[in-house]
Order: sequence, then structure tokens, then C-alpha cells
Amino acid sequence: MTAGVAGDDRGDHPLAASDCYARLDPVLRGFLRRRVPPDDVDDVVQAAFADLWRTRARYDPGRSLEAWALAIARRRAIDYLRARPRPAVPLAGVAEQPGDDGREIAARLADAAELRGALSALPSAQREAIALAYYAGLSQREIAERLRVPIGTVKARTARGLRGARRYLTSAGGDGGPGRGAA
Repeated sequence: MTAGVAGDDRGDHPLAASDCYARLDPVLRGFLRRRVPPDDVDDVVQAAFADLWRTRARYDPGRSLEAWALAIARRRAIDYLRARPRPAVPLAGVAEQPGDDGREIAARLADAAELRGALSALPSAQREAIALAYYAGLSQREIAERLRVPIGTVKARTARGLRGARRYLTSAGGDGGPGRGAA
């Protein structure tokens, strides 16, 4: 660090140095320009400097002032972006809702029936590993503990089962697509 940043004009704190703002302002602006809308960079920079000053007692002079300032600016940018209201989509601009005539529900039911058929064609150990992972939401480690088998066995059963289900769905489809015949 330069003497202007490492020590201040009164010897109190690096943030009180006369060139601290001049040195950090372009760094923070350049960093924030890529993270917040251009019209809001000034506000977030100001919030970051206010936070820098408010938390100056936590700064460790043995560490980089720029890195500390960028970490604070990043947190202020995240806070700013989270606090922004999400833009609402006008209802007039929304297209017709899909599935009103039941086609989407019928397609999902057909897909589910095909998937049940593919799973029933698998060996029970593979079917059980896939069901625990996808339907019960268990991790591979949790499946291994529940089935009392090594985690590698769970991974192998799941991978083989998924490959087998894909082969079944592809062959059932007839057109090479995932489970659908030429309609």
C-alpha cells in the first residue's frame, strides 16, 4: 500500500487518508458497472463507502484495502439487487395459457405411463435406486445408507437403470425420439 492509504493524514485509519476515496472510487465503480444497472452504480458506490466507513474498525491493515472494499461493494450490490421490485408483466401481454384444452395434461399422463413402463422393465435393484433418488428425493449417500450398500453400487445401479430406461423409451418410440411414436 502507498503511504497515503496505509497511514492517514492524522494517523488514525487508512480510510481517513486524503487519497482513499480517489483510489477506491474507480475500482468500485468498475466492479459495480458489471453487476448493477448503470443508473444505480452511484447509489451502490455511495452505500459501499458508507459501509466502509461504518465498519472501518474491522479493517485489518495487513490485508488489501481494495479487496476489503470490493467485498463490501459486492454485498451492497447483492442487497440492492435483492431489494429491487421485480418487474410485473402486464396481463394483456401474456399469451393464451397453455393446456386449457387438456392436451398438456394428457401429454404428461402419457409420458408418465411410458416412464412407468420403462421403470418396470428394469431389474428391481436399479428400479429401487432410481425411485429413491427421483421420487423420494434422497441423495446417493442416503440411498446407500437405506439400502446398506456402498455408494459406488448406488451410482452404478442408478446409471445402468437410467441407460436401460432410455433404451426402453427410445425403442418404444419407434422414431428414435424419447418414447413417442410417429403421431
